[in-house]
Amino acid sequence: MKFTGTVIKYGDNVDTDVIIPARHLNTIDVNELASHCMEDIDKDFHKKIKPGDLMVAGWNFGCGSSREHAPIAIKASGISLVIAKSFARIFYRNAINIGLAILECPAAAEAIENGHKVEADLDAGVITDLTTGARYDTTPFPPFIQKMIQNGGLVASIQKGDFC
Repeated sequence: MKFTGTVIKYGDNVDTDVIIPARHLNTIDVNELASHCMEDIDKDFHKKIKPGDLMVAGWNFGCGSSREHAPIAIKASGISLVIAKSFARIFYRNAINIGLAILECPAAAEAIENGHKVEADLDAGVITDLTTGARYDTTPFPPFIQKMIQNGGLVASIQKGDFC
């Protein structure tokens, strides 16, 4: 499973209230959630993103509440993969459950800059900054989690009968 896209980068401790502000949690419409994703720290986020783009962030990405709306909003915005130095544990699990690909790689998250073109190979556990040529190794997800992400999450995998 490979992802290639242009990077939009954020710093440390981006919490779920920033990812999707609480004032927008009165809907389950994923397109509506996507339209408000990151708006409190980047009002033009939804205008910049093209389907398949990547998000890179610092330490403790997704901290705060346990709301699933945060990874849903990111995924619905068109972001295909989030690379961070680390993720808050509940965000990490919620992202996998809804089929949002994520990777922890401190070296890549530190070095990759906003606007860089990046390729990530989840099978091999390799992130390549195509802008600079730098390569970063990370631990690939086990095949069953990769399959869950490909299927669109845990529920979709179970509905397909394609869950190990």
